[in-house]
Amino acid sequence: MVNRARHLFASLVGTTPERVAIGNQVSTFTALVATALPDGARVLAAEEDFTSVLFPFLAHADRGVQVKTVPLAGLVDAIGPGVDLVAVSAVQSADGRLVPGGLEALASAAARHGCLTYVDATQAVGWLPFDADRFDFVSCAAYKWLLSPRGTAFGVVRPERLGMLRPLYAGWYAGDDPWTSIYGPPLRLAKDARRLDISPAWLAWAGTVPALELLAEVGIAAIHRHDLALANALRGRLGLAPGDSAIVTVAADGGLERLRTAGIKASVRAGAVRLSFHLHNTEADVDAVAHALGG
Repeated sequence: MVNRARHLFASLVGTTPERVAIGNQVSTFTALVATALPDGARVLAAEEDFTSVLFPFLAHADRGVQVKTVPLAGLVDAIGPGVDLVAVSAVQSADGRLVPGGLEALASAAARHGCLTYVDATQAVGWLPFDADRFDFVSCAAYKWLLSPRGTAFGVVRPERLGMLRPLYAGWYAGDDPWTSIYGPPLRLAKDARRLDISPAWLAWAGTVPALELLAEVGIAAIHRHDLALANALRGRLGLAPGDSAIVTVAADGGLERLRTAGIKASVRAGAVRLSFHLHNTEADVDAVAHALGG
């Protein structure tokens, strides 16, 4: 099952299975990247970002690792000489904003200045076309848009960067041949990104595989059209401008209570009601939300 999931995820993000590691959450992959940075490294990040992207870097302040945060709107322009790594979510968790100018602009700016890139794709992969090979390091928790149980996640590493990452969580599952390297020394890890694998929570992966198969069958391009059309239909009903995200945020002002009364599940993040449209939603959901919010 894990091997099947690895191949499916690789296909969804345009990479090869040999570049994909499996784990359980984003922060463990972030920590591997943070630990790989030299003392005094300078990290650039978005000040609004999810803390699983930020905290592992901030935790290395005792080594002189400096984390400079800027508003997301100015992140790409802030990439320049002296920045060793830029870390950002492909889509912001709080409000669904995409990296201004697009991830291609981020990758190009980083390449011009010899800057490493780390992207958390948790809020992107599953609805937004995503090319993992444009970046040095990628992480993605599967329990959001990949419709999977909590406890499965993926990391993608460029082959030339694999040597930077110390396999801090190396266990039997990271072995070159796990069932023959299950006891005793010496260290004999997989040669590819599997050396970073974390021993899987079996039942969570049993749920992840059919979810990824469904997404692959429908296709990310079709899902992107579907999700974005529903999100923009709601924006139109609420008098908001069209956007480029499947996540819609509206002022709270009692909105969450009205939605709950109507049997609609939503969240409050960063002081606003956040609604996310995906494969399982229909125009009837747009109507129900708009009616509950007075649109």
